[in-house]
Amino acid sequence: MVGLYSAPDGVIRCSWCAASEDYVAYHDDEWGFPVSDDRRLFEKLSLEGFQAGLSWRTILTKRENFRAAFRGFDFVRVADFDETNVERLLQDAGIVRHRGKIEAVINNARRAQELVGERGSLAAYVWSFEPEGDIPYLASTSPASTAMSKDLKKRGWKFVGPTTVHAFMQAMGLINDHAKGCAIRMQAEKARAEFQPPLG
Repeated sequence: MVGLYSAPDGVIRCSWCAASEDYVAYHDDEWGFPVSDDRRLFEKLSLEGFQAGLSWRTILTKRENFRAAFRGFDFVRVADFDETNVERLLQDAGIVRHRGKIEAVINNARRAQELVGERGSLAAYVWSFEPEGDIPYLASTSPASTAMSKDLKKRGWKFVGPTTVHAFMQAMGLINDHAKGCAIRMQAEKARAEFQPPLG
């Protein structure tokens, strides 16, 4: 079937898992499951920004290095980073050393604090953009991601284009883009049905 892959363990998964063994645990345990933790949401937005122009596998294999470099993506701590921290990160071979993307994470950490002050949590803001109705399978953008991207940019966020935000929404469970027939799709649907989006 379209979009499916029969893995060596006999489990039918989304076909993109075939590209790398690194993807399987991420696909089975994280991708498409709803998240309300502000730190995880900020981390994913940041890593999606780093992915721009690169493969997700590149970022995924470096994720623990990114977490160490950015203090676990605690945006309160990252907001205090200065030029010394930027220079330190530019010397860190364990991450993607791109000044613009590094500076964007620091900027976005400050903007995240502003959002928390306004909405109570980053999660309350993010989930207010949950799409209604079906999104075409494996679309690269959606009206919801375009709207959230536009609003974030208006608030001063960087590296948050509609494609980046759409990938973020897929990963954080706002959109269930597991292929029909994927063994994990129903698990993600069940998790979403039981999930209570935070209000802000």
